[in-house]
Amino acid sequence: MSRIYADAAFYIAFLHRTDALHDRAVALERLTRANEVVTSDPVLTEVLNHFSGSEPHLRRAAFEFVEYLRGAERTEIVAQTRELFDAGLDLYGRRPDKGYGHTDCMSMVICRQHRIRRVLTHDRHFAQEGFEILL
Repeated sequence: MSRIYADAAFYIAFLHRTDALHDRAVALERLTRANEVVTSDPVLTEVLNHFSGSEPHLRRAAFEFVEYLRGAERTEIVAQTRELFDAGLDLYGRRPDKGYGHTDCMSMVICRQHRIRRVLTHDRHFAQEGFEILL
């Protein structure tokens, strides 16, 4: 079993039926059953923030999904720590010519630490850092 990283873009597309990438995310969901999935507290914060102003049923679905992931056997959620924040900030500072967000930088650090190459995202920033994007 290999490991893949799940970015907020994947989870948002999966949860939101009107998202342009929803069908692709649903098709790729099988990878989350066949592999160990790694994600992070900052990614889940982005998911919750995305749905925070949505209709109550979408907000509730996001909450329940995050709760589900927290107990999922094949999902590892990397905690937000000062060390992770600082490592992401360092990468952010070393890429002034890129449009990487801090959460993406922390995610890239996690992927490198866990030797993960494949990322469930459509974010081209991951490809710019040498990762394979799957969404």
